[in-house]
Amino acid sequence: MPKTQKNYVEYFDFVKDNDTWWYAPQKLPRKSPIELDEIHGVLGFDGVRNPSSRSNTSHKVFIPYRTPANDWVPKVGIAESAAEAAVSVQVLLSRDTFDLHFQPLTVEFQDEDGRTRAYTHDLLITLCSGHRRLVFVRNESSLEKPRTMRDIAAISAATPKSAADDLIVVNANDYTRQRRENLFRMYAMMADPDPEADEIVWQTARNLRTLYHMKDLFPHVPISQRRAFRACYRLVAQGALSANLDHVLWEHSRLEVAA
Repeated sequence: MPKTQKNYVEYFDFVKDNDTWWYAPQKLPRKSPIELDEIHGVLGFDGVRNPSSRSNTSHKVFIPYRTPANDWVPKVGIAESAAEAAVSVQVLLSRDTFDLHFQPLTVEFQDEDGRTRAYTHDLLITLCSGHRRLVFVRNESSLEKPRTMRDIAAISAATPKSAADDLIVVNANDYTRQRRENLFRMYAMMADPDPEADEIVWQTARNLRTLYHMKDLFPHVPISQRRAFRACYRLVAQGALSANLDHVLWEHSRLEVAA
């Protein structure tokens, strides 16, 4: 009996081996870092290493930011990962921050195998008190390895004492995706100040005994819900109100007046 010819195509005829077996993203060829042209009125990136080359494992983030050290003139920062960007944004939201540098310096250290390796620090924070702090951002799985901790100790020992007063290690896993998104939105809203709305919402929150969710504030303030919503974001960013940043910050979020 002759074999009948199909007049349709099976779904699996379309499936490629890559779709079936390669669960990890396909490794892409390395690309050169992005070099920004001069931007009028904006200070350029001044790190010792440009970390913006293409990566399969991390998001490279360009951040425009202002600090008192530069008389609030905008400047470009480049973070090597989303977690590093979130850490930098949290630093910039603090009133104690005087200056921030991305990829501030490179040091050479010897690993436990005796090889000389180069490491570029992630961030350098200068506080208003003059205290300078280097920040090492790494994911939890790496920090749990004894070798990583020995490398950090070697990096710290190889870093000149004149570079900073101390070095802290930040677990990137503490910055969940939702916490990062909340921090980025708070940073954007802090760039659009509305002191009148902030003061109204703040005074209302302090005196409202029925405050539980953000939406509880809206009927009690003489401003639009949009302005009140954005004011809540800024007040959380400033530490005047507290919320769980590992969940979406919106009108149904639990809000408290910070102690």
